[in-house]
Order: sequence, then C-alpha cells, then structure tokens
Amino acid sequence: MKLIVKVFPEITIKSRPVRKRFIRQLAKNIRAVLRDLDPALRVTGVWDNLELETLVDDARTLRTMVERLSCTPGIAHFLEVNEYPLGDLEDILEQCKRHYADLLPGKIFAVRCKRAGKHDFTSMDVERYVGSQLRQQCGAAGISLKEPQVVVRMEIRDQRLFVIHHQHDSIGGFPLGALEQTLVLMSGGFDSTVAAYQMMRRGLISHFCFFNLGGRAHELGVMEVAHYLWNKFGSSQRVLFVSVPFEEVLGEILGKVDDAHMGVVLKRMMLRAASRIADRLDIEVLVTGEAISQVSSQTLPNLSVIDAVTDKLVLRPLITTHKQDIIDTATRIGTAEFAKHMPEYCGVISVGPTTRAKPARVVYEEEQFDLAVLERALERTRLVSIDRVIEELGQDLQVEEVAEALPGQIVLDIRHPDAQEEQPLRLADIEVQALPFFALNSQFKTLDATRQYLLYCDKGVMSRLHAHHLLSEGHANVRVYRPA
Repeated sequence: MKLIVKVFPEITIKSRPVRKRFIRQLAKNIRAVLRDLDPALRVTGVWDNLELETLVDDARTLRTMVERLSCTPGIAHFLEVNEYPLGDLEDILEQCKRHYADLLPGKIFAVRCKRAGKHDFTSMDVERYVGSQLRQQCGAAGISLKEPQVVVRMEIRDQRLFVIHHQHDSIGGFPLGALEQTLVLMSGGFDSTVAAYQMMRRGLISHFCFFNLGGRAHELGVMEVAHYLWNKFGSSQRVLFVSVPFEEVLGEILGKVDDAHMGVVLKRMMLRAASRIADRLDIEVLVTGEAISQVSSQTLPNLSVIDAVTDKLVLRPLITTHKQDIIDTATRIGTAEFAKHMPEYCGVISVGPTTRAKPARVVYEEEQFDLAVLERALERTRLVSIDRVIEELGQDLQVEEVAEALPGQIVLDIRHPDAQEEQPLRLADIEVQALPFFALNSQFKTLDATRQYLLYCDKGVMSRLHAHHLLSEGHANVRVYRPA
C-alpha cells in the first residue's frame, strides 16, 4: 500500500526552515506510531506532503495503520494511491480505467488532476482527454463538474502518476514535538480531556497532572482516560502521568478557609503545586479546562486571582467554549464515555461561593492554611511514564485469576467497545456481558449480587486493576478471567 500524506495547510505557509522542521518531525512521528505494525515502513518527504510505502498486505494491519494516521496531529488528510511511471495521455487513460472502469457504468462523473513539474500538457488537458475517453469507453451516463457521483482523481508529480482511490481525513494541527511542552491539569471530565486534546492537536507535548481529592476509583479513571488520549493522539512522544495526593490539602481548606473562598483557594493550591512540578520537568506552560463562568471559581475576577500565584503561563484553550460544544468534541474524540462514568469527589461545596474574590481577602484566608500540608503532598507525588501507567498500577495487586469459566458464572468483557466489536468474546455455555471498563465502577453495583463475575480484558492488566478496586469496595463476587 502506498499513501500520500497531505500536511496541515498552516504548515505550508511557514518559513522554509520552520516548514522543513515541521515536516521532518511529522515523518519521525509517523514512523513512531506505525513502527510496531511495519518496522520496514518507508517514509519520504517533499515540500508539501509525505509518501508512505509498506509491503504489509494484511487487511487488519492496514486498517489499523489508517486509523492511527487519522489521529496523528499534523496530517490534514492522506490518500491511498497506486503509483505508475508517467506515460502519455493514452497511458494515463489506461491506468485510470484499471481502477475506475467498473465504477462508471450509468454514473455521472468528473475527472480531477493535480500536477507538479514540467510537462507537455496541462492538468486541464489531462482532465478533458481522460474524461471524454472514459465516458465513451466505460458506459458512463455523463460528466458533471459540480455534482458528480464518481470522482476520478489523480496526481502527476514530475515523471510519476498517482491514481487515487481513497481519501482519509485526519485531525490537522501541528506535529507533536514541533512545539513546546505543557503540563495539563486533568480531572478526567469533559473539559480537561478536551483541553488536553486541543493542546496535543496543536503540536504541544502534553504531560498529565492529576490532583486526587479522594478515592482510588477517581485516580484509576483519570489514569485510564489519560492513557487513552495519549495512545490515540500522542503515542509518538513519551509523556508523564503525575498524581498528586491532595486529600490532606482539601481537608486543610475545609477546616480553615471561609466557605465562600474555598473553591478559589483550592485552585490556587493546585496551581502552586503544578508550578513546582512543572519546574522539575522544565516546563513553562500550564493548561486547564476552565471556561468563563462555567462555575463560580471561573469568573474573570476569580481566574485573575487564581493565576496570581504562579509565574507560569496558564493556557485555557476552552475559555470561551460552550459546554455543549465541549461535550460534542469529547464525544467525537472518544472521551465522553469516560467522562460520563468518571467517579466524582465533590469535596468543596461552598455556601454562597464568591464570584469576585479580592486578592487581599484570599491572601488572608490562605494565611490560616498550613503550607507544610502542601509540601507533604508534593513529596508524595508520583510520576509515571504514561505508556507504563496501567501496567505499573497492576503489578503488585493480588487478585484471584481463573483460566476457565464455569457454568453459572458471568464473564464481564470490560474492553473498549471498539475491541469488543472487532473481536467478540464468545464462550460455549458461559454467559458473556459487555461492560466497558469506564462504566464498570458506576454500574457494577446494579448487577445481581448473588452471581459470580469474571472480568476479562486482552492483557489481564485492566481486569486485575478493576477487580482489585471492586474487592476493596466490598464486592466479594469478583475474579479475573485469564484463559490459557
């Protein structure tokens, strides 16, 4: 299979050195995300596109390649093509017939040709000749440049002809690694996941920072959605997942800060901690998912007071975005289901929260706060490479595993719905139910408590993690299914 990758249009208007650097980074990223599928993949570059060539012919592997490229920042779209040496107009016609003759009978069609290089003919000459001959020789109903049912597409580059038979859209943006690094404050909900995606799509390497306000389920949920975002959109780069235990910080705020100022003080403490972590990682930019006045702490006066605790640049890519638009984006990129089922910990419920916090009053409230509590949270902060976060979580968990399911037991397939659809789990005489991992914590309590449940996933890591959590929550009817 041969692909022509068209870069994001904004890349093409950069200066020559910047453009070359962006395209070189994109080529490097493509090799990284496809290396496990084809170590021998060839990627070559020109001024406004990249050419990919693979000898792999397995349909499933090729489909996976297309899916990954569709989620790679820096790519506007890419074309599946067949390449031929450039001949005369008659030869071009024959190559087009090879791919389109069966699609044209009875159809209205158009011919589109893009051309680069010096030739004895123009792009319009090609379109006119090929179009008239295809209409006569292939039984087409006619030609329409405005509303064709079939479009015969080709590109001519110097002495090569590319006949195009599929176009796949990608997410655009800039290649990851072409710009700076950021630290994204992640709660795992709609806003923070979309904010992280927006930064990654713009080419900024994004590390994830989670402030745990209480509960293993919430931490696990955020780890999973962060891993999902990285795996889907950012796996060309190595990033960190940072988990900060903030329960004691929250308790200090609840006990010593005035109700109306709790939300603002909590956000300031988070920015203080995030700034210290960013210093350790040599990162100058923090990112949050806040939008203007979505909640009381996100009014403009309050955001100004919150930002005053850090010298870092704080970016809010969703600052003027409506909530429904955020939810729609989360649905499109695949994080909405995570957010819907994300365990929540509403520890700060202010009575009459202020929407216009005054700097002097906030400083007074924080004088009651023991900053040693914040220091202890920073000392206990864990930094884990995102590609290892799920595996490391499950290394020391002791959960009973079974290699065979017995009649009467129910196997819960907790894989992502895409994996369930692509490779359905079917067991003779055993009931199998689909319950994705992101819904497991919230929905397990609704299942029949008298039945035995075996959790299943491909590698056994996610199932072991969730089984351990459910057991710690008091559900004794959980095991892990690991077939031999």
